[in-house]
Amino acid sequence: GTLQKFVDDLFETLFSTVHRGSALPLAIKYMFDFLDEQADKHGIHDTDVRHTWKSNCLPLRFWVNVIKNPQFVFDIHKSSITDACLSVVAQTFMDSCSTSEHRLGKDSPSNKLLYAKDIPNYKNWVERYYADISRLPAISDQDMNAYLAEQARLHSNEFNMLSALNEIYSYISKYSEE
Repeated sequence: GTLQKFVDDLFETLFSTVHRGSALPLAIKYMFDFLDEQADKHGIHDTDVRHTWKSNCLPLRFWVNVIKNPQFVFDIHKSSITDACLSVVAQTFMDSCSTSEHRLGKDSPSNKLLYAKDIPNYKNWVERYYADISRLPAISDQDMNAYLAEQARLHSNEFNMLSALNEIYSYISKYSEE
C-alpha cells in the first residue's frame, strides 16, 4: 500500500506516449511500425502476436531490466530486501504486458497476489499505449536517420574516453585471473 502510488506513477509514465511534457522517442514509434510492417509482410494478423512482439522488445527486454536492476543506471547499492521488492514490481510489470489471463488461487505465489487487483488496469494502460503509438504519424527512414545524426552530434562531447578506459582497466585488473 505504501508503494502503490509510486508503482502507479512508474507504470503511467512508462505506458504513456506523452507524459509530463516529454514526447515519445522517435525510435520507439519507428521500431513498433517496423514490427507491424513485418507482421503485415508475413501475414501475421493475430493481435496477440503483435502485442507480444512489442512487449518483448521494449517493456520486457528494457524496462524490466531497469526496474529489477537500478544499479545498472544509478550508482546505488541494492539490498536483498530492495531486490525482493523490485522483483515483485518487475513481475507485476511483466504480467501487465501479457496477453493471457492470470488465474490466481490459494496456491498462487504471494508476489502475484499483491498487485492482482491492479493488473487489469495496468493491462489497459499497455493496450492504450500500443494503440496511441500506432495512431502517431509514421517516421520516415530519412527522418529517423536525421534524428539519429542530430542525437549523435548533440551528445558527441559527453563520452569521456579516458574515463571509459579507466573503468575497463579497473575491471581487467580486478578479474585478470578469471
